[in-house]
Amino acid sequence: MTAATDHRPFVGKVALVAGASRGIGAVTAQAFADAGAAVVLGSRDEGALAKVAAGIRDKGGRALAVGTDVTDPASVERLVASAVDEYGRLDVAFNNASNGPPPTPLADLDPAEFDRVIDSNVRGTFLGLRYEIRAMLPTGGGAIVNMASLAGVRGVANLSGYVAGKAGIIGLTKVAALDYADQGIRVNVVAPGPILTEHLETAGAEAQRLAGQSTPMRRLGRADEVADVVLWLCSDRSSFVTGATIPIDGGQHAGTKPPRMYRQGEGMDG
Repeated sequence: MTAATDHRPFVGKVALVAGASRGIGAVTAQAFADAGAAVVLGSRDEGALAKVAAGIRDKGGRALAVGTDVTDPASVERLVASAVDEYGRLDVAFNNASNGPPPTPLADLDPAEFDRVIDSNVRGTFLGLRYEIRAMLPTGGGAIVNMASLAGVRGVANLSGYVAGKAGIIGLTKVAALDYADQGIRVNVVAPGPILTEHLETAGAEAQRLAGQSTPMRRLGRADEVADVVLWLCSDRSSFVTGATIPIDGGQHAGTKPPRMYRQGEGMDG
């Protein structure tokens, strides 16, 4: 590998990012473009999506924006077909679109809200996988990363729908990875902890401080730190990795770290 291709490992590749209108999706789309890929962007927010695509093109990249509802099979099929029609192939994909209701105790959650979060997370990821895999098989394979959450790995109070949706994405990822492991397609999932995106920005400084303190690293993650992991999972540098769930959480998945370390013997019996 030359220095040029090492710096831009996705030159000649086509990357699809669903849920690319803002936050982690937008940052990841820009990162793929910076690494040399032609990028196809999908989101329901066509105005915001167009701005992301324009920003990529302004920096010399190639980007196509396609309004997409990830819960609609025809819409997802059109998104994937647009990538193939415009650029001739599909090499990598990041299924990032999702949503969730506000925190609500399970018995108080409206069934319609539960259905909505399952649709966007589980159904949306399934549809993305279905059409992306079909597009990748004729050209020898590719790599797909799905967006879950640390909430899909362990329970979080008052987030029953969101937890179920993200756990479902992890399950789908494992099955897809097994189904196509010997056909050149790798499928992995990232599970971020607290990342500074618009939701935490809107919540304010105190919410951000508390979220950061909940991690053993004592800080929030950044969208570009998630993007870096997604690009690694889509690159040849992770060529023997499939079916994996990668936490991006400042150590939360490892366990609990007290606010300060106990001195030897302090607070211990005996």
